[in-house]
Amino acid sequence: MSENKDPQVAEQAGSVEGVKFVYDFTEGNKDLKDLLGGKGANLAEMTNLGLPVPPGFTITTEACKVYLDSGEEPAALRDEVSAHLEALEQRMGKKLGQTDDPLLVSVRSGAKFSMPGMMDTVLNIGLSDKSVQGLAKQAGDERFAWDSYRRLIQMFGKTVLGVDGDLFEEALEKAKEAKKVTVDTELEAADLKKLVTAFKKIVKKEAGRDFPQDPREQMDLAIKAVFDSWNGDRAKLYRRQERIPHDLGTAVNVCSMVFGNLGPDSGTGVAFTRDPASGHQGVYGDYLQNAQGEDVVAGIRNTVPLAELESIDKKSYDQLMQIMETLENHYKDLCDIEFTIERGRLWMLQTRVGKRTAGAAFRIATQLVDQGLIDEAEALQRVTGAQLAQLMFPRFDEKAKVEQVGRGIAASPGAAVGKAVFDSYTAVKWSRSGEKVILIRRETNPDDLDGMIAAEGILTSRGGKTSHAAVVARGMGKTCVCGAEELEVDTKRRRMTVPGGHVVEEGDLISIDGSTGKVYLGEVPVVPSPVVEYFEGRMHPGADDADELVQAVHRIMAFADRKRRLRVRANADNAEDALRARRFGAQGIGLCRTEHMFLGDRRELVERLILADTEDEREGALAQLLPLQKKDFVELFSAMDGLPVTVRLLDPPLHEFLPDITELSVRVALAESRQEPHENELRLLQAVHRLHEQNPMLGLRGVRLGLVIPGLFTMQVRAIAEAAAERKAAKGDPRAEIMIPLVGTVQELEIVREEADQVIAEVQEATGTELKLAIGTMIELPRAALTAGQIAEAAEFFSFGTNDLTQTVWGFSRDDVEASFFTAYLEKGIFGVSPFETIDKDGVGSLVAAAAKAGRATRPDLKLGVCGEHGGDPESVHFFHEVGLDYVSCSPFRIPVARLEAGRAASTSVGSDHR
Repeated sequence: MSENKDPQVAEQAGSVEGVKFVYDFTEGNKDLKDLLGGKGANLAEMTNLGLPVPPGFTITTEACKVYLDSGEEPAALRDEVSAHLEALEQRMGKKLGQTDDPLLVSVRSGAKFSMPGMMDTVLNIGLSDKSVQGLAKQAGDERFAWDSYRRLIQMFGKTVLGVDGDLFEEALEKAKEAKKVTVDTELEAADLKKLVTAFKKIVKKEAGRDFPQDPREQMDLAIKAVFDSWNGDRAKLYRRQERIPHDLGTAVNVCSMVFGNLGPDSGTGVAFTRDPASGHQGVYGDYLQNAQGEDVVAGIRNTVPLAELESIDKKSYDQLMQIMETLENHYKDLCDIEFTIERGRLWMLQTRVGKRTAGAAFRIATQLVDQGLIDEAEALQRVTGAQLAQLMFPRFDEKAKVEQVGRGIAASPGAAVGKAVFDSYTAVKWSRSGEKVILIRRETNPDDLDGMIAAEGILTSRGGKTSHAAVVARGMGKTCVCGAEELEVDTKRRRMTVPGGHVVEEGDLISIDGSTGKVYLGEVPVVPSPVVEYFEGRMHPGADDADELVQAVHRIMAFADRKRRLRVRANADNAEDALRARRFGAQGIGLCRTEHMFLGDRRELVERLILADTEDEREGALAQLLPLQKKDFVELFSAMDGLPVTVRLLDPPLHEFLPDITELSVRVALAESRQEPHENELRLLQAVHRLHEQNPMLGLRGVRLGLVIPGLFTMQVRAIAEAAAERKAAKGDPRAEIMIPLVGTVQELEIVREEADQVIAEVQEATGTELKLAIGTMIELPRAALTAGQIAEAAEFFSFGTNDLTQTVWGFSRDDVEASFFTAYLEKGIFGVSPFETIDKDGVGSLVAAAAKAGRATRPDLKLGVCGEHGGDPESVHFFHEVGLDYVSCSPFRIPVARLEAGRAASTSVGSDHR
């Protein structure tokens, strides 16, 4: 490895004495992913199981962390690598790069979490101008040897030396054109020798150095390149997208080479123990004869279905099927397997818990329960709320008139519509301008990640279910159709020719169906998902014709509901939304925003109330508002009969109920210029000026408005109480809760509560009805959270308003910052995710936890909930479970997600990791 030159750096790099940095495959196991990475841990596990794994060793993530922190490898690493390499050479009976019968190795990345194609790999290390001759002689195949050498130079040049990969591809294309062939397997040994010479010239010109002939130098530089690739742009982007921590580092696996490019009795493939797209059991995967592993996942040559291996090499096929069954039973999950056949001998190169579509995740989880491999608690860890949300997206209407122009492999489901684009840069650019796009490529590679994230869906003309496009799309939940061979993609001319000669130009609308593989011209209309129909009650999971996926979702949701402690309520402001929420499984309303009831026809009444100069004017406006409010609550309590309904008293900033000051000023100015009567407008303008605020979100709103405008809150409380009394008289079971917003001190709450208690007593006396109306507050200001113990003396419940709490803790105006600088913050890694999307555990979360603890110390029976948008965010739901809240509240559509995640939070099992 490279030498330490700076004394301080050298000290840091060598300050981990006694730490073991290299593990042989025989020394690890699948539970050491943090140390050995997913690939290394699973290679060790397969070795322990006695499966045919080529010998090798793993350099740990700890070595990578030292390198990334100090810029130098640990001082002890070179000696450890040398010792393990020597042991490997003794086991294999040959040395790295020896001229007569060289040992060749691969150097591959392997982080804890699968990051397909995001980091670097180099195959065939150990080949040189001399050893290639020995490999040809030992293999008895000159073409194979030179093909392996050109692959090494190509991968090493791009990965290690930073040479533009397109230069090698262009040279390869020229070689095929000169030979008048279309695939590289048709190039002969002489052609490949010329190609090696061309590749070495490219390296010399672009990298400023010769391709290294020393095999140990090749290996050391490749190891360093893998370490460096952890912080490559595409790896960092993928980690942000998948919310993978940036401080994990990657392991490096050094594995003796086995060769799938030794002729027709050799090959390489990828297999799944179940279909990653549907979850169905069967024989799924791709196989490519006379090829190395990268050829399959790169999609540059079209593979054959794995089932065809049975007729090509039945012995290897039967052995592979047995190994797949062993691995699935051992890991108790869908396994993704990479293998190579070298002259009829099967070798296992990798296994991991396979990425799958959302639908497959739910089906597989229930299948494994039925097989007795996992229990309900573990089944909940095999699915996520994000996957459930994907299943609730609309799908294409099968009855619509469509123009199908092609069909490929259904690689990742969904209904995606967008404008055709043919490169990643354009996809990102158009997406940022608000356009929905479909990224079309012959095949994707890791450099396309930006565009894949930006696109609604991905369409390729090459590759299969195991290609880069398919694997990455499934991991992101992105719609993808691969291997649509009948579509001729011309990325240079930015067009795609479909059967019949029709040309799809960049910017033309197309639709792709990742569930069927069909490609359509134009925009295809969509219909609701069967999962949504199930939640809406329009599809019964027990019916004979019930969708298989619906049955799986129904069972998983039943598991979740049995396990969860958190109750799930809805944010709903009217009876229609409340009824829908109830169908989706809501256990009450956690937030009824009464301001939404004051819009439309009632806005003028509120305006009159706020601007009233006299008590009579104010009382007149309140008298007109009271029956309207009461009617709202009667409908709401009826819809949620028997379930709690938390009604938040008027909360929005004052300006939302007043005329726009600029528009009003223009109206007054025009009236004056035309000498038209404008007394009312002028009076209104003066009042608006008087009440105008520079920062209304921190101004006269919430409890402050209720204290400043006499009768406003008491009118709302009376409407709630009278509506509850009316429902009780009608034999209903109203369970209303009154929530005071934006409280910052207990004195505010005490004053409002005293008035509310008096109004409730008056209604009880007038109606002869006993009313039990809980009164509580929102905790949405830092001061409220910090003084929660005091506030709990006057509150029967807290509901955390995490939207406003996030704004006030961070000093962010959500309406402004998300559009102005959040993108930059996400790109620079300041945020892993927007704090408005997932709760900031360290800042906002610590206040929630402290307030919950302090509140319950004062009032042990204090009910705690959350009603910000975080209530429906999967990761946030787990946090709210951990800090002991009683319920979360979210929009009706997110209720199933919150129910599922609440169940997952309650049944988290150690060792489950299905990222």
